[in-house]
Amino acid sequence: MADRSLRGIRLGAQSLQSEEGVVFMERRETTYTCETCGHVTTLMFAADAEPPTTWECRNCGAEARLQIDGKSVAVEENAEKVARSHWDMLLERRTRDELEELLEERLAYIRDRRGAGEDPTRAKSA
Repeated sequence: MADRSLRGIRLGAQSLQSEEGVVFMERRETTYTCETCGHVTTLMFAADAEPPTTWECRNCGAEARLQIDGKSVAVEENAEKVARSHWDMLLERRTRDELEELLEERLAYIRDRRGAGEDPTRAKSA
């Protein structure tokens, strides 16, 4: 029975997986240079992945630009969608007059509920 007992190992001490038969993906080194502080960041990406044109500088937090053949890549300004607020989406569904009417109905409902729910003895003592 002693031959079949399990042996324990420390957690995190070693991996039970081996690298046998593992084929690593082809990688390429990508360089980013910060224009603010001059820091150079080198990152590894998969060879078939398209690296981003900017990367946050580890030193100062500014945008570092991608370097290809020793030259900075020009960053294209995309016409990105502006985030819509809740109010913008609400105005797409209803007109301002409809919203004001709904507000008045809701306020009247709340006022009626407050008025009907008051304790008459409490109002006199205050």
